[in-house]
Amino acid sequence: MRILVVDDEIDIREFVQYNLVKEGYEVACATNGHEALTKAVEFRPHLILMDMMMPEMDGREACRALRANPATAKTMIVFLSAVCEEESLVECYEAGADDYITKPVSMKVLCSRVAAITKRIEGSEQIVLPNKTSRLIEERHSFLSDNGEVRLAVKEFEILRLLLSEPRIFTREEIFDAVWGAGVIVGSRTLDVHIRHLRSKIGDNHISTYKGVGFRYEE
Repeated sequence: MRILVVDDEIDIREFVQYNLVKEGYEVACATNGHEALTKAVEFRPHLILMDMMMPEMDGREACRALRANPATAKTMIVFLSAVCEEESLVECYEAGADDYITKPVSMKVLCSRVAAITKRIEGSEQIVLPNKTSRLIEERHSFLSDNGEVRLAVKEFEILRLLLSEPRIFTREEIFDAVWGAGVIVGSRTLDVHIRHLRSKIGDNHISTYKGVGFRYEE
C-alpha cells in the first residue's frame, strides 16, 4: 500500500513517514500542493495524507486539482491538519476530501485510522441492493444506477451504505456512530453537507429528511 504524505513541516513529514514505514507501508513525501500533484502522478499512491495550510498551493486547492486529473481522481485523500473549525472541515469535504484527521494526533491513533482506511481501499466486494437496479461498488466507492456510475467520497459512500442496509429511518446519532465512530465529535452541519452532496449525485428524491428524527433512503 502506497501513501503520499504532504506537509510543509519537515519534522511532521519525517515523523509520519517513519511510523507508517514501520507499519509496512511504502511512503513518499511532498512539501506543498504543487509538488503533491507531480508526486501523486509519479508515485500513484493509494492514499494521500495532506496538510491544509501550505505555501504555494494549499491542501484544498491541491485536492481540487487532484480530483480534476483523471490519473488521480479516484485516489483517496485524507486531510491531516490542525485547522479544525467546522467551516474549514466543510470546505475540505466540498473540495473533494474523503476524510479528515485533526492534528495533533498520536501515531497510534493515526496508524489505526490509516489501517481502517486501507481496508476500505483494499475491499473489492460488490454490494447488490434489493431493487437490483442500483448498487454500491466497494472497490471504487461508487453508486451505480440507471443513470450511470457516480463516484462518492468515503463518508458519502458509508452514509449511503448505512441508509441502504435497512428500510427505515436512521437517526443522526446512529449515522454518526456508524460512519465516524462512537464518541467522535462531529458537527451537525458536516452531516448535512454530506447528505446534500449525496442528493446532488444520486438524485434529490432518494434521501428523505424526517425533521427532528433522521434520514431514510427511498426507492
